[in-house]
Amino acid sequence: MEFIKEESEDLKIEEFIKEESEETFKHEDTEEQTDLMLLKKESQELNETKDKVQYEKHHDFIPGENFSSSQTKKTLHKRAQKRGAISNFNCQYCGKSFNKKGNLVVHIRIHTGEKPYACQQCGKSFSKKEHLEYHKRIHTGEKPYTCQQCGRSFSIKGNLEYHKRIHTGEKPYTCPQCGIRFSKKTAFRRHIRIHTGEKPYTCQQCGRSFVKKTVFQRHMRIHTGDKPYRCKLCGNSFVQKGDLEIHTRIHTGEKPFTCTHCGRSFTRKQTLNAHIRIHTGEKPYTCQQCGRSFSLKGNLEYHKRIHTGEKPYTCPQCGKRFSKKTAFQMHIRIHTGEKPYTCQHQRRIHKLEEASCNKLMHVCKKNIHI
Repeated sequence: MEFIKEESEDLKIEEFIKEESEETFKHEDTEEQTDLMLLKKESQELNETKDKVQYEKHHDFIPGENFSSSQTKKTLHKRAQKRGAISNFNCQYCGKSFNKKGNLVVHIRIHTGEKPYACQQCGKSFSKKEHLEYHKRIHTGEKPYTCQQCGRSFSIKGNLEYHKRIHTGEKPYTCPQCGIRFSKKTAFRRHIRIHTGEKPYTCQQCGRSFVKKTVFQRHMRIHTGDKPYRCKLCGNSFVQKGDLEIHTRIHTGEKPFTCTHCGRSFTRKQTLNAHIRIHTGEKPYTCQQCGRSFSLKGNLEYHKRIHTGEKPYTCPQCGKRFSKKTAFQMHIRIHTGEKPYTCQHQRRIHKLEEASCNKLMHVCKKNIHI
């Protein structure tokens, strides 16, 4: 069962799940969004407790009942005692007050990160037992909440409520600065960051900041080396699911992006966009030092090294340095003897830089070792 993707389970507890077509939801995000929905419910419970305390502070009487002076005093005294009891359950981290110790214990897990309830099937842990129960539906496929208009089912009631807005067109969240309206509170809050420039997720290793937690989490995999998406056909692993999907096209031969000018097709939309610039002549990337323009951002980055003298690629065997990765890789073959390009016409193996088979390079096919 797949869910709505936007943020992971460690997001601020008041944030919601992004709603999209369930058939396209990502499995790993499903688990995260399950937690989000549950964490929101927990937040509501905690806020209700706080609101109740505030109400009692300002309403020391019971509507609809008559009290004598002595009764009123007794009632006020009891309420004062109750408020005193409530203040005994205060969060040592943020100062929030609770009328039940159990609520405080659950709340503190937000600060400590404690997750005592573990799924027996996948090992994922949760701060509340009810969160675990919802999570189990990922494995069982249970979707008890069904839309009466289209029949689509959901595992979490909140997802169904969001989904209904597709039919009703309801967008209750309006940006005060530009007037754009949103059906989801999380989308609204992310949008606000465009105006404020807020980037609340900061990498402790390199200092980069991010607007979205999902982007931050993907970034962290650069440092950890985590590649959770594995190709079933060749075993290659990837940081992002989208990269795996693009990689799979190597095996399937799928090229869904076609140039309207010449009919050539590509596996990636970015590659198509770059290709179209051949036809349009567009060169949007300009060197600030010499004014030379390029159609690809990567080419501009390489070009800048002419001015800076930067050569980030160093041969581990002879110490020679290179400004381009391709030149570095070709140089390494001098030491390894690798000849990865096979000429199909003459059945001859040669290096790219030593192609002397009297055939144009486009008829030589690269051997891809995955």
